[in-house]
Amino acid sequence: MNTQEKSPPAASGDQPNGSGAAAILSAGVGTFMVGVLAIAADKFHSIQSLFIFYKPTGPLSGVTTIAILFWLLTWAVLEARWRKRNVALTPICFIAFVLLGMSLLLTFPPIADLF
Repeated sequence: MNTQEKSPPAASGDQPNGSGAAAILSAGVGTFMVGVLAIAADKFHSIQSLFIFYKPTGPLSGVTTIAILFWLLTWAVLEARWRKRNVALTPICFIAFVLLGMSLLLTFPPIADLF
């Protein structure tokens, strides 16, 4: 009988974090686009009429649909570029949170009315 303890196999390396970073940053971009497009739809009547995809909801249907498309496109591009890489998560999370904060401000009526 063998009494030697077996050590766990050595880690072959860390998994790349690029996919997670792509998801985080693209979420920030998507939320920021909601704010930008909402202001554009409020201020420009030509854009407002283009954003009406579903009449009962008005331009909000187009704003959210286009923002979702921006989110998905950004995610796909960043995923393709960062999938096998390790990227610095601290600046990416910071940028994503700044974009989220800006989107919240842009959708807040007193701030949005300044534009």
